Amino acid sequence: MDEENALKAFVLRSYGSPDVLDLTEIDTPVPGDGEVLVRVRATSVNPYDWHNMRGEPYVARLMPGALGFRAPKLRILGADMAGQVEAVGAKVTAFRPGDEVFALLEEGGFGEYVCVREDELAPKPKNLSYEQAASVPMAACTALLGLRDDGRIQPGQRVLVNGASGGVGTFAVQIARAFGAEVTGVCGPGNVGMVRSIGADEVVDYTKEDFTRKERRYDLLLDVAGGRPVSACRRTLTPKGAYVIVGGPGGRWLRPVGHMVSALATAPFVSQRTVRTDVVRCTENKRNLVTLTELIEAGKITPVIDRLYPFEEIRAAVEYQEKGHVPGKVVVTL
Repeated sequence: MDEENALKAFVLRSYGSPDVLDLTEIDTPVPGDGEVLVRVRATSVNPYDWHNMRGEPYVARLMPGALGFRAPKLRILGADMAGQVEAVGAKVTAFRPGDEVFALLEEGGFGEYVCVREDELAPKPKNLSYEQAASVPMAACTALLGLRDDGRIQPGQRVLVNGASGGVGTFAVQIARAFGAEVTGVCGPGNVGMVRSIGADEVVDYTKEDFTRKERRYDLLLDVAGGRPVSACRRTLTPKGAYVIVGGPGGRWLRPVGHMVSALATAPFVSQRTVRTDVVRCTENKRNLVTLTELIEAGKITPVIDRLYPFEEIRAAVEYQEKGHVPGKVVVTL
């Protein structure tokens, strides 16, 4: 390894706790013809990261394109990235050194530099810091896909966001409002005020009230938190409503995959439409980031950040996020 061209990164060599993230030096990648080398200024932590770190749920190790069977498929975690262009490949025309950018990656955010294809990279929103921008890609793209593409949201509809205080949920509440919907958010008692402050018309404290037993019916349920039976969730919908599944409580063996499979398996037998949102396999994430940037620069979306960690404390950031019930996002600065 050339020490003058080395970068620091947290490398995942085996499944396990955050302790398996090994801070080490590796060679700085050289951008190919259509690639851009970016100096990472901030990243954020998502459930995607600790699922890949733990290798859980175990059933996902058997699924093509998911986790590696015996060892991690991804070596440097971190799907969110905001930073500055350091160098560009010979065929890159849209970016130049010094440009401020952000992207949704498959991996690489937990390192000081990362190579990104030009068609995956977007200009950073002008009114956001690197830390704020790094909180956007995975969570906000997931919310946008779930509401706009899978949920087919329309102005005037009633939308319920179950898990409204988390990373995806805080973006979903704001995006739904930006699309002209009436929004109800479900969250814990400590986050009721925050969810209301970002635009929810009504907030349900799940410790005091079961949203599946309310009389009100919704056109669209974005289920981020899971935790409630599929049949109960469908009761909250109008006859032609949409049930969009984003996630659910984690587990070693099956959850949240089991929750999703159960919902999709029974979908053909009910009138409501059931869809699972999968941002990782979306091929339009650059365009989605541009759409989100327009909403952010118009003042319709503001990231909610719970904690900031320095790069050297990524293990602590992952451990904190993995505990769950994090309001908004956990961001790491470099």
